Amino acid sequence: MKKLLYLVHRIPYPPNKGDKIRSFNILKFLARHYEIHLATFVDDDDDWQYLPALEEYCADIYAAPLNPVAAKLKSLPALLGSAPLSLPYYRHTGLADWVEAKRIQHEFHAVLVFSSAMAQYVMGERWSGMRRVIDFVDVDSDKWRQYAGSKSWPMSWVYRREGRTLLSYEREVASSFNNSFFVSQQEAELFKGQAPEAAARVSFVNNGVDTDYFTPQQDYVSPYAEGDQVMVFTGAMDYWANVDAVSWFAGRVLPNVRQRHARARFYIVGSRPTRQVQQLGDKDGVTVTGAVADIRPYLAHARAAVAPLRLARGVQNKVLEAMAMARPVVATPQALDGLAAQLGKEVLQAENEAAFAGTLDRLLQHDRVDGIGQAARARVMASYCWQHNLSHLEYMLAG
Repeated sequence: MKKLLYLVHRIPYPPNKGDKIRSFNILKFLARHYEIHLATFVDDDDDWQYLPALEEYCADIYAAPLNPVAAKLKSLPALLGSAPLSLPYYRHTGLADWVEAKRIQHEFHAVLVFSSAMAQYVMGERWSGMRRVIDFVDVDSDKWRQYAGSKSWPMSWVYRREGRTLLSYEREVASSFNNSFFVSQQEAELFKGQAPEAAARVSFVNNGVDTDYFTPQQDYVSPYAEGDQVMVFTGAMDYWANVDAVSWFAGRVLPNVRQRHARARFYIVGSRPTRQVQQLGDKDGVTVTGAVADIRPYLAHARAAVAPLRLARGVQNKVLEAMAMARPVVATPQALDGLAAQLGKEVLQAENEAAFAGTLDRLLQHDRVDGIGQAARARVMASYCWQHNLSHLEYMLAG
């Protein structure tokens, strides 16, 4: 069996947040065709217990601990130079030594890198003869640029600098690797415009959904009080863009909805809620669950799923999962970026708080919403199958 070196910035299991869902499904797909040697970081102590689950898919695993606070401190000296902070954040001597030892020990058919920061381990002349493919996922440099616009000085300067230096590094990687790909055509086109020298080798691989798991055709016990009209948001609640989204929705949209619908409630379902998110639970009509064993009941019994993201890149897994559960999704244009779905028929778009409140008002007035949920699931079944979408990756690795 052909051998593959797979470098991932966060342990690809359990698949409970956006990047881990994508990196795990890539791993599961490629394990059918390759002997995989995985190098990754573990930034959450709870995740160490999942290493045995990965052994089913990998011939060998090197997992390096990553302490986010210590990693941030280690990154600070980079401010004095021209390199992005992301590189020293994910720099680890033990992981680098393991990768180099594997290069000498094995004849790899290809190297697959997940996220730009992991490319540093396979750059340079000694790797130039090996087929290298990178999944940038999103244009992270542009994400930092967006963040800068919402921050005050000095963080606005730090984020703007990271966007500029990271783009330079992304271009260097894309020029060195055989293929680069992103999570959507829109992300790929954005990067092509910023890195025209590598445009011919840039493409995209859409996300997917396990539609056998995320299915409305099961009986789920409702986690909600009878009579409540629930709008649900799912996601990792220590991620800044998610924190911003639910804070904006709870403060600016929900009060308007509850003026007309007294039983309207907003559920925030996701692991590691920050203090800011936890405090939202003190507001009337808001419930913060923290981590749950299974998000499907929360989706299945919600009147609508909301994705009020104001800063977002690429196709959102939270949107795909809600669509797969045949739920109407109300989302900002940013949260629908790159999604192949018909607005008004398969998803509902709301550009501001008034549009959100008006759309949700109409949804809560009716028990059924003109088949939007059913149309949403049909769209996912047609366009977001992992097996189909990842076949393009197999072609890239094969050359």
